[in-house]
Amino acid sequence: MEEKVILVNENDEQIGLMEKIEAHEKALLHRAFSVFVYNEKGEMMLQQRALGKYHSPGLWTNTCCSHQRENETNIEAGKRRLMEEMGFTTDLEETISFIYKAPFENGLSEHEFDYILVGNYNGKPAINPDEVADWKWMHPELVKKDLVEHPEKYTAWFKIIFDKHYQTIS
Repeated sequence: MEEKVILVNENDEQIGLMEKIEAHEKALLHRAFSVFVYNEKGEMMLQQRALGKYHSPGLWTNTCCSHQRENETNIEAGKRRLMEEMGFTTDLEETISFIYKAPFENGLSEHEFDYILVGNYNGKPAINPDEVADWKWMHPELVKKDLVEHPEKYTAWFKIIFDKHYQTIS
């Protein structure tokens, strides 16, 4: 199935639909979400992207990210993708939203109106190997430090969205 993204203006009003790759080639603004899941120790679940991904393979990022489908709420989309990538679902809460742009090494770009969704979970994920190579729990303070010391280990968008999210939790 061809995956389409929801093109939006700077007020997050839908202005169209476009095939996902084309939107990333043209760096057009589209709706997206980023999920951060925490355990009872306050640690954040990170995922390492599968090595077969078409961009940013093998890099670490937040619990999951993706794009809403037409007529799907942010929460519905977050729960769907959490199950598809990490093999579990949990209640999610919408926190902040913002626009960012992040180029990739392969010429594609993210230009997203991104919603940050937060949830809690204490179990072990059942990762989808087509999407995720590995996962780990990491305290946000250690993530912040590691992003400075080893930025090459992380996705371009995670560096941006982590900073925005961190400001809301610190």
